[in-house]
Amino acid sequence: MIGRHIDAYIEDYYKTSNNALLITGARQIGKTYSIRKFGEKWKCFV
Repeated sequence: MIGRHIDAYIEDYYKTSNNALLITGARQIGKTYSIRKFGEKWKCFV
């Protein structure tokens, strides 16, 4: 897997905030992939 800046940002945001995170950006840059990889840590992820 290629390391992306968004992966570290999501990790840091989760650790420091209880608010929802809205991820926006250009098409086909790996947003969905990063979110799914982040969600693999939990048994139940929507």
